[in-house]
Amino acid sequence: MISREESIRKLAGSTVFLTGATGLIGSLMVRALLYYNVHANKGEKIKVIGFIRSLEKAKDVFQDAVSDPNLLLVEGNLAEPVKIDGAIDYIVHTASATTSKFFVDNPVETIEISYQGTKNILELAKEKKCKGMVYLSSMEMYGQTNPKLEKVEEEDLGYIDVLNVRSSYSEGKRISECLCAAYADEYHVPVRIARLAQTFGAGVQKSDNRVYAQFARSAVKGEDIVLHTAGKSYGNYCYTADVIRAIALLLEKGDVGQAYNVCNEETTRTIAEMAQMVAEEFGKGRSKVVFDIPQDAKTYGYAPDVKMHLSAEKLCKLGWKPQYGLKEMYRRMIADLHMTETED
Repeated sequence: MISREESIRKLAGSTVFLTGATGLIGSLMVRALLYYNVHANKGEKIKVIGFIRSLEKAKDVFQDAVSDPNLLLVEGNLAEPVKIDGAIDYIVHTASATTSKFFVDNPVETIEISYQGTKNILELAKEKKCKGMVYLSSMEMYGQTNPKLEKVEEEDLGYIDVLNVRSSYSEGKRISECLCAAYADEYHVPVRIARLAQTFGAGVQKSDNRVYAQFARSAVKGEDIVLHTAGKSYGNYCYTADVIRAIALLLEKGDVGQAYNVCNEETTRTIAEMAQMVAEEFGKGRSKVVFDIPQDAKTYGYAPDVKMHLSAEKLCKLGWKPQYGLKEMYRRMIADLHMTETED
């Protein structure tokens, strides 16, 4: 198994450009690269360029690291062509709309962020003649796959209702993947696609309001975990550090223009099953799972129920292997956030 240090060591002496540098994956990737520099002794350092929307937010996210001479923060808008002086060896494109409510309320912007932002970054990779690029896609691009499939591999695409505005996210990911394949074929941009399972663990910010964070907060406070759906949809998950190792690996390994599922196959279960596990393991006997399903669930922007068990075999053949299971993911996230019963 290839460790995170081994994967990142191969980037020594290079310049890595990251979009969405203040987001969960982007910020953790920045920290992993800078951490390598601290422990690289006399070895060559990695220069990190973080592309951000808000310098103020970046200062809050990175705090002391803002003064690191190997970190350059660049404020800009992905809807416009990206201009960066100097060489760029590797690109990690993590920027994306992230919340279901945003997808529903702003479907046009969701599609534009996916397509135009990805096109501008691919143009940058083409201009700089990068050695490697990783585009972060999502398991949502699969849509509703055949429920009879034991494992969903990279070619097993399913149905997406293109007239449902919630599909702006999943269809945005699909067209962006197609764009990556097109740039790889026509312009020889060495881009690989990482199709992420839902990712969480140490590194999640306190302001994160996605379902895994909500479950954890409720259980730690001894409150009921409230589901606004029947919880029948299957979730696939991966720990933050495992995803960082996968991205670092894909910057140099794997077939150009191809996609790789990034997931821990052992974590797959329904939303209701995960909620029950969190209540039992972290609720101290005071939490239970309750259902409060609104009449118009579409208002909340929830994705349709999907039965899907992702396969990670293709990525594992490159030398990657997930290290953390679902209980450990929650334990580490809760410890990292210092969640307490009295937390505001």
